[in-house]
Amino acid sequence: MQAWLSKFIQRKRRRFCASLVRTYREISSASVDELWQKLVNLADVSWHPLLKSTNVPYGLVPKPGLIYQAVTRWSPIPIRIFVERVNHQELLSVRVLAIPGVEERVTYKIESTVCGTCLSYSVTLRGWLSPLIWSLSRPYADRVAKALIEAVEENTLSAVSGKSKPLKDSWLF
Repeated sequence: MQAWLSKFIQRKRRRFCASLVRTYREISSASVDELWQKLVNLADVSWHPLLKSTNVPYGLVPKPGLIYQAVTRWSPIPIRIFVERVNHQELLSVRVLAIPGVEERVTYKIESTVCGTCLSYSVTLRGWLSPLIWSLSRPYADRVAKALIEAVEENTLSAVSGKSKPLKDSWLF
């Protein structure tokens, strides 16, 4: 009788909890250092399809335990972002604290490969609201890794083309 009662109580304590995990990978011709510098510049999120702005001062380096606010492109209500883990030029893991009922963990991992630099963007959603939130944010989450790569390569390309401009009338020297 007690075994049946304890199983019944355990079943009542369980709540519906969905978990969604998606990982996106992109290959870039940019160096690991260039990708890392763009990623850890928390003040500049102009490349991010989900975030509009943050309250981080320019030049602040992310460290574990840092909590900052960001405004999404959807609404002017700020969300809180908690930096969990940072491995220099390798890994950045943050937890997004937006609404109760959803726990979101985002991990950026940068690796140097033979083909170039590989950026891995992983999103983990947990909680009973995660299917609803995922259905709203999936089109934007699909573009985050690619947007970061394009922003870094665009900066690299503009820096290289800016340096290689020939001087006007250089044949006169």
